[in-house]
Amino acid sequence: MGHPLSRRALLSTAAVAVAGTGMGLPRLDQRPSHSDFQTGVQVLMSDGYRLVRGQKVGIVTNPTGILPDLRHEVDVMAADDRIELVAVFGPEHGFRGAAQAGGSEGFYVDEQTGLPVYDTYLKSGQALADIFTRSGVDTIMFDIQDAGARFYTYIWTMFDSMQAAASAGKRFVVLDRPNPITGRRAYGPVMTPEFSTFIGREAISQAHGMTVGELARLFNAEFLDQPADLTVVEMRGWKRDLAYEDTGLPWVLPSPNMPTVDTAFVYSGTGMFEGTNLSEGRGTTRPFELIGAPYADHRWADALNAQRLPGAGFRLAYFTPTFSKHANLLCGGVQLYVTDRKTFDPVRTAIAMIVTVRQLYPGNFAWRYDTSDPARPYWIDKLTGSTRVRTDIDAGKGPAEVEAGWAVELKAFAKTRDKHLIYRGGR
Repeated sequence: MGHPLSRRALLSTAAVAVAGTGMGLPRLDQRPSHSDFQTGVQVLMSDGYRLVRGQKVGIVTNPTGILPDLRHEVDVMAADDRIELVAVFGPEHGFRGAAQAGGSEGFYVDEQTGLPVYDTYLKSGQALADIFTRSGVDTIMFDIQDAGARFYTYIWTMFDSMQAAASAGKRFVVLDRPNPITGRRAYGPVMTPEFSTFIGREAISQAHGMTVGELARLFNAEFLDQPADLTVVEMRGWKRDLAYEDTGLPWVLPSPNMPTVDTAFVYSGTGMFEGTNLSEGRGTTRPFELIGAPYADHRWADALNAQRLPGAGFRLAYFTPTFSKHANLLCGGVQLYVTDRKTFDPVRTAIAMIVTVRQLYPGNFAWRYDTSDPARPYWIDKLTGSTRVRTDIDAGKGPAEVEAGWAVELKAFAKTRDKHLIYRGGR
């Protein structure tokens, strides 16, 4: 008998065997091309992993780290002798995506690849640097699909990882992916230091209009006291107005309540409903598009449609969440539809929704109160980055007046943002 094969050799042999028989998913070069678009990981692979050759590599990723043929990049890299992948770092929901919101998978050895998977959720600073050191890696890669919102926590996982990598003396490589809601512009209020949390560490706008690679550049230059040794592997063929569907990439849920690109388009606005006593649609099949409460009725949809908000339409909807707020209770409310992505402003639309529901049901509407944080008890303040949105709405201001309150800070952020953009122009 010959020498026993290593696990990597077995994986490589299996991959070749599947390709040779024509079984399984088609190879990358056999997929129909929708454009000249390539993600950062495709660019890295197309160059034979030259950027990380001779280094022990770990990667922060989750189920969204896929190639256009639906294979996961970790499975592909683990079977490729041109890269020495030695560790995976799992964020919220875990590397394979087995955990719900606010959960992770813990440390384990991945059955598919035999790689150790380290739990990094809610780890930062020295604790995270120690994990990187213990893993034995030289370079940490990051590849997770973002949703374009400041309070979508994967960008802060990247921020914490960059900080820890710098502390541990590790190189940091971002494999860039599209902003699924395009990158035309930024929207909404900017985070203030007093309300820094894991749903918003630093002063960026609520819908940032950047890719993760661009954000990494901004973080490194503007916010990190000890900058990381950063490299961004840029996408090919991505323009700031390119629709996600036009990239040819399949959509993979970045988290259990981000099921579609449509969800991402509304999330940076309707995610604010997590700061109210209305259901934001968790426990339904259309989270962040279905919004309601037991006290809401047809008047809300009528009032919103009468406002003719740009790019938005509202349908009277009744639904019963299976978990989270108002679980197993019939809720009245609306389903939000984006009718024109080019004119739709997610934050302005959600502010109009909140102002209107508060006016219609003044005895029922309430802000979600966080008893575990008496110094900053209102969850909406953490989502919007200050007390101003809440206090302006409570003072009876209309949507335009509320929006005017963040105009100066948004303009200042837009100038900072522009310095760190990689991709320019439209198609």
